Amino acid sequence: MLIKSKHIILFFTIVFLDFSSIYAQVLGSVNKEKKTQKIDLEAKVFKSNASLLKKDTIHVDSIPVKTPKETLSDIIDHSAEDYIQIDVVKNTTTLYNNAKLHYEDVDLEAGIIIIDYKKNLIIARGIKDSTGYTQIPYFKQGIEESTQDSIMVNYNTEKALIWGLNSEQDNGIIMGSGISKKVNDSTVYVRDIVITTSKKKNPDYYIGINKAKIIPNKKIIAGASQLFIADVPTPVWIPFAYFPLTRTRTSGILMPTWGESSQQGYFLQNGGYYLALNDYFDLALTGDIYTNGSWGLRAKSNYSLRYKFNGNIGFNYDNVIYSLRGFDDYSKSSNYNIRWTHSQDATANPNARLSASVNLGSSKYYRESLNEYGTNSYLKNQLSSSVSFSKRFVGTPFNLSLSATHTQVTDTESITMSLPSLQLSMDRIYPFAPKNGSSKNALHKLSLNYNLSGDYRINTKDEYFFKKEMFEGAKSGVKHSATLSTNMKLFNYFTVNPSANYKETWYFDYIDKKFNSDENIVVSDTVNAFKALREYSTGVSLSTNIYGTFKFKKGRLKAIRHTVRPSVSYSYRPDFSFYDEEVYNPETDNVETYSPYQGGIYGVPGKGISNSIGLSLNNTFEAKVMSKDSTQTEAKKINLLNNLNFSTSYNIAADSLRWSPVSMTTGASLFKNKMRINVNASLDPYAINVNGSRVNQFNIDNGGSLFRLTRAGVTMSYSLSDKSFKREEGKTGSSKTNDIINEDIGIIDDDLQNQGDRKNSTEQKTKKTKLYYSKIPWNLSMSYTLQYANGQRQNEISSNSLMFNGDFELSPKWGVGFNSSYDFKGRGLGYTRLNFQRDLDSWKMSFSWVPFGTRKTYYFFIGVKSSVLGDLKYDKRKLPDKRLF
Repeated sequence: MLIKSKHIILFFTIVFLDFSSIYAQVLGSVNKEKKTQKIDLEAKVFKSNASLLKKDTIHVDSIPVKTPKETLSDIIDHSAEDYIQIDVVKNTTTLYNNAKLHYEDVDLEAGIIIIDYKKNLIIARGIKDSTGYTQIPYFKQGIEESTQDSIMVNYNTEKALIWGLNSEQDNGIIMGSGISKKVNDSTVYVRDIVITTSKKKNPDYYIGINKAKIIPNKKIIAGASQLFIADVPTPVWIPFAYFPLTRTRTSGILMPTWGESSQQGYFLQNGGYYLALNDYFDLALTGDIYTNGSWGLRAKSNYSLRYKFNGNIGFNYDNVIYSLRGFDDYSKSSNYNIRWTHSQDATANPNARLSASVNLGSSKYYRESLNEYGTNSYLKNQLSSSVSFSKRFVGTPFNLSLSATHTQVTDTESITMSLPSLQLSMDRIYPFAPKNGSSKNALHKLSLNYNLSGDYRINTKDEYFFKKEMFEGAKSGVKHSATLSTNMKLFNYFTVNPSANYKETWYFDYIDKKFNSDENIVVSDTVNAFKALREYSTGVSLSTNIYGTFKFKKGRLKAIRHTVRPSVSYSYRPDFSFYDEEVYNPETDNVETYSPYQGGIYGVPGKGISNSIGLSLNNTFEAKVMSKDSTQTEAKKINLLNNLNFSTSYNIAADSLRWSPVSMTTGASLFKNKMRINVNASLDPYAINVNGSRVNQFNIDNGGSLFRLTRAGVTMSYSLSDKSFKREEGKTGSSKTNDIINEDIGIIDDDLQNQGDRKNSTEQKTKKTKLYYSKIPWNLSMSYTLQYANGQRQNEISSNSLMFNGDFELSPKWGVGFNSSYDFKGRGLGYTRLNFQRDLDSWKMSFSWVPFGTRKTYYFFIGVKSSVLGDLKYDKRKLPDKRLF
């Protein structure tokens, strides 16, 4: 009875499962609804049934039952749109139409998915129909994604066979027509594959590989490889290849750029090695070599700590040789340059900040270096550096700033450094302000401001830089300054601002002059001792605002408002010449007066009384204009004249030439702020003699005009583009102009070297071509400068030039840019550069050309945009001629 009972249980179990399978198929075909089932329970039932079927029914009581080993380590979630078919005999499950499966970290989507529990296999393929082969398998495991024609995966060993692989690795696309074998998570063997970065169905280019080994997200090690462009094989063939696929920085070789120089011969530049030391900083070591013996070395490191700081530091050294040894024009020079930038994150410490911008080195570096192509750097005659630390003391009005600065004039090779410079400032405080309520009188508004400055200043030459001689003649000092000020209303319309200033300067050495009887000359000696100088001054200003409005009853112009801001100021400073010293020279029987603090970093005490009155008059003109749109009820305010300012001063204490020249400035914006005009002039009320010196006689009394124009200048800038001539959408009813894409392609670069550097940072984008009709996107910017000089009746135009730059797109993928100037006085073109750029989808081509001048050069580049195959490029550079100074 026991055996028969088990037979009956087994029979009904099989019948029930078959009936469940048929019912699931019928229900799925009728309702076409998505079914989701848990396979782990089914798998256990299948294995249990298989064990029962294998039992001998006669000896069932004497044979022990063995539990089968589990092959599934997780639940399999699956679904399908049309049906899910379970085959109990074959122990398989079939998912049809938009089938989806999830197992552990594996996601699989395909037209058909078959799960074979007996062989531990998952098979996925597409569906063939009238439209072709659709719903091809999509496979994802972790961060790896791929599509293929079909795939077979063993979910126990994780091995797989793949037909028609299509995978993307670090912006590189891998496509295969043969069979690929996945051995484990870290190794895939492939045959007949191509590697490209083009996302087109028919890629612009690819590298054909016979067989390779892929380590996902790390590297590809390939055999014989050949470059194909537009399916045409090229002679570029290598016996083996290595492709890095890491998503993080990786150490490796930096390929050099080759070229030719008229004086140094052929060269290789920027070749070296890149070291990804850790997640926080890296190091790039590169070098240059030339056939005439010149060479250069460079080191650059970038560092960054998230939410703390970031920066970079670089060191460049060049050994430049001109001509050949033995020739008369043979010369040799060595130059270096150090650059450092550091920036602190704003959230790292809101009350303390460290920043740095350093650019120092040899004065001739930018003019003689063979690896610096920036025109601005070449023309730069000053290098500057600053390293500063600032701290705010919370709960107090005090702020501290400590900095080290460097200024280097490359023409004279003079260097000025502050090591260090200390600034301690106190925010303005109001000691008599009421604790509650607003300040109502002058005493309440009385404020005190204090600043302390300390400096150790070095003046040296390029030849003594970083040598002990640079510290000879260094100066130091400390300056205290305090200001007491307030303001009050006078007659409700005038504002009075009285102020008092106090300054105290500390020097730690001074000059002592004595007569040397042995040499019969006056000699100077520097005495190291503490000296304190005290100065003070006072002043008061009176200002008001006057408004005048002119209204119009007809037309769109409704009103013009004129605002006048007159100001009168008075300042007084006593004579502090009592700090001066005297030395008697018996040889000349003269007494020489000198300041012991001559050459001090904060100057010498003021000599003579300063008792002057300042006058200024500021004007602005505005208008209110109604819109042409009748629905607009509010008038629009526009500026007719941004400013019209006059200023001068009168020195009461002077015995002659008491009036200073009148300074005039004005500015306006026209054509919806597209044009800006600024005019400045200097008007002198005094006449000049035959030698061109001012005399104490008014120009009008000398037979001239009221004022003598001594200097004038005009600057104008104007920018416009094709958009300036487009009508607003909705008013024209035309859609053609709206279809035009005006995309800034950024072809006007300040540095020619950026043409090659930008390829690594530019993401690959496919630009859709559209018809331009008769419109071509363009931009044009112009700047005009005119300077007039007549200080000594020379009556000449000192400068007269027009600068212009722009760009235009011949097509959505062709761009042309230009940058030039014309000197009307010299009658010639200035520095001119032309740029051409072609977007080749996955490739990029650019050409920069300086056709004439002392900086004649060109740079041609064509290469792949993506950084994965960034070394697949061709570039050629002609270096500008260099001269030693």
